[in-house]
Amino acid sequence: MASDPSTLTKRASILDLVAKGVVLGDGAMGTMLYNRGVFVNRCFDELNLSAPALVRQVHEEYVDAGSQFIETNTYGANRFKLGPHGLDSQLAKINREGARIAREAAGETVLVAGAIGPLGKPLEPLGHISLADAVSAFADQATALKDGGVDFFILETMPSLNMAKAALTAVRTVGDLPVLVSLTFTDEGSTVIGESPEAVVEALEAEGATLIGANCSQGPARMLETIERMVSAAKTSKIMAMPNAGAPAYVEGRYVYLCTPEYIATYGRRFIEVGARLVGGCCGTTPAHIKDLARSLRMVQPVRTGAHVITAPHGAKAALPPIPREDKSALAHKLGRKFVVSIELDPPKGVDPGRVIEKAHECRENEVDAINVADGPRASARMSAQSMCLLTQQQTGLDTILHYTCRDRNLLGIQSDVLGCYALGLRNILCITGDPPKLGDYPDATAVYDVDSIGLIRILSHLNRGCDLAGNPIGPPLGIHIGCGADPSKPDWDKELRRLEEKVKAGAEYIMTQPVYDPKQVEKFLKAIQYLKTPVLIGSLPLYSHKNAEFLHNEVPGMIIPPDIRERMRAAGTGEKAQAEGVAIAQEALRAGQDLAQGVYVMPPFNRVDLALRVVEILR
Repeated sequence: MASDPSTLTKRASILDLVAKGVVLGDGAMGTMLYNRGVFVNRCFDELNLSAPALVRQVHEEYVDAGSQFIETNTYGANRFKLGPHGLDSQLAKINREGARIAREAAGETVLVAGAIGPLGKPLEPLGHISLADAVSAFADQATALKDGGVDFFILETMPSLNMAKAALTAVRTVGDLPVLVSLTFTDEGSTVIGESPEAVVEALEAEGATLIGANCSQGPARMLETIERMVSAAKTSKIMAMPNAGAPAYVEGRYVYLCTPEYIATYGRRFIEVGARLVGGCCGTTPAHIKDLARSLRMVQPVRTGAHVITAPHGAKAALPPIPREDKSALAHKLGRKFVVSIELDPPKGVDPGRVIEKAHECRENEVDAINVADGPRASARMSAQSMCLLTQQQTGLDTILHYTCRDRNLLGIQSDVLGCYALGLRNILCITGDPPKLGDYPDATAVYDVDSIGLIRILSHLNRGCDLAGNPIGPPLGIHIGCGADPSKPDWDKELRRLEEKVKAGAEYIMTQPVYDPKQVEKFLKAIQYLKTPVLIGSLPLYSHKNAEFLHNEVPGMIIPPDIRERMRAAGTGEKAQAEGVAIAQEALRAGQDLAQGVYVMPPFNRVDLALRVVEILR
């Protein structure tokens, strides 16, 4: 039966409580604070410093409702989430105060769980946070929570196994307090990157986790199946369930969760019947929900783990055959059969694409194979690259290569965009991380960067296998021709090659380099990556003048113009002589890589398409 905290004379270990019966946790903190007037864009963790009485009041209401443990108000108190609020320097104080406030509210018998949520961005290789940085961030938070006096840790709402494992590793470095690990699952029954409940349990049991579960995202009905699957897979661990109070509805300017306390209590009993040993609530649940759960759990005897028989878990969908690379687009068909030429055109800053289309027609007349369209080049606001690609294909018949950045979209937006692009006939996508907003016209704009270029490639690879990132079927496989970038001039040569190898392993099918000017560097780079067996388009940006060369070298990220090249541009003077010298330098680099590469990608300086066409004259 559920343990009754009123009968305890001192705090027992969470593991002891679970061994004796069903344990009841608390409900939501964030939505409780929101319902009391805290704006949704506020840093809720900081309220531990500025409004401790409000936080304590919520804790006390859960204690009065029957919770056997309460979670600290520190879900987002890590450096990656506090940083955007300018609060990273107060990380330790926020976490310690969160633990202190909860400890005061808990009294003598109720336990305090140090709440640790995800970092807010995926880890490598899907995102750009390294495993070492993640472990360090989690360890900083766990140390402060332990110093504040928590009884155990709960790692909750983890979006993926690699995030959960990083947090578990970190917490274990700061002591031997018990650790509960809970992931969040989609309505389709997998993590956002497609990991099944069975795989989660198996992996975390291998890590020695004793309590594993699910929280957030799903409402009670959807979570019931997830918990069944976790219980059926568990061998040594106990399973916990902490669902949302359904999905929120937007009512009169505020978000409202509609699941009643009675409804939550009904599913609480069902969780116990299928084998869960710890229950509670997540977003939208209140002390009223927990009070009804407490009454309900007193009447339920837990079943023995593994006794519940359920239908076979959802396995991976049978993979449909992928579309061969050469059948994906006109460009894909040409690569390897001829030396292809692509020229980059920037979208207009307004709504009139006329001049860009004129330049595209000029390229077609000169037998150019494809047009590249940059996506918000140098973090500037322009017509969307998708729209410009579509207009170019419709009005010129040329194939296009869409540059797609990770800067402006989250995981949902990326997948929606790509599905829409494919439906419109855009097939070639170059995956790039994107310049940060601070480099452009809007330095205060917010960047998203849910994933970096490698993560974006993985998303497109999923779509090419007929499923989204969560493993949900989308119909027939897409035929996206996936490209990636590379920089032969990067000072950290080994790191650049390692990342390029990761991109190809993730699914990149062709490589487009940054502009290169040194023929020896071109040849060295192309020979070094021959083992990847991936078509390469050499990047070329003919220099316009000495001033232009100095600007690119000193002020444009990723551009390196060797000293001897800048000296040649200085000696060439200005005007036509300088432009001719810039074209000659670009041709020398192109000639050096012509036999090892499969194409060239020319970026016209100041939209001077005539200079780009002069560079590729040597191919004829």
